Amino acid sequence: MLQKLYIQNYAIIDEININFSENLNVITGETGAGKSILMGALSLILGERAESASLRDNNKKCIVEGHFVTANNLIKSFLSTNELDNGEELILRREIAANGKSRAFINDTPVNLNQLKELSSLLVDLHQQFDTLELGDRNFQREILDALADNASLLADFKQNFASYLDKKNQLNTLKKTAAGSQFNFGL
Repeated sequence: MLQKLYIQNYAIIDEININFSENLNVITGETGAGKSILMGALSLILGERAESASLRDNNKKCIVEGHFVTANNLIKSFLSTNELDNGEELILRREIAANGKSRAFINDTPVNLNQLKELSSLLVDLHQQFDTLELGDRNFQREILDALADNASLLADFKQNFASYLDKKNQLNTLKKTAAGSQFNFGL
């Protein structure tokens, strides 16, 4: 859960510290109120692309830092696997220099962008204006049904069996072509 979001020198924001409640948090407001700016800053710690054009003051670096509290075993496993500090609080930070170079940190340890993306996908589920369009997508519907039915193991078995079926089908087609090309036709 996101506890705190700190933003410095991003777009029109000089410096801001936002504390979130343990309950539902909704960011709303009129057009031009700055919702997109907050989402843009948040997307930086989620591993999205950074641009120096988003700096408010080109002489200072931009810093976006998110403080999270989690007891998720997947996150603990990720931190352990990547040899990152595992404490009660998880801090993701992104720094963008005036020259456009970006650095990412997890618990004050430098990481690459892929690591930041992988970890943040376990932490944040961000819903935006047109996300409901996915509801009409059959693949998305199937993923939701499988998740709700807890079909992960059945789905894995099916995928393995289907791959085996396709392999056997290809082998059969190869044998048919070989038999058709040989001087002996066995009626395949």
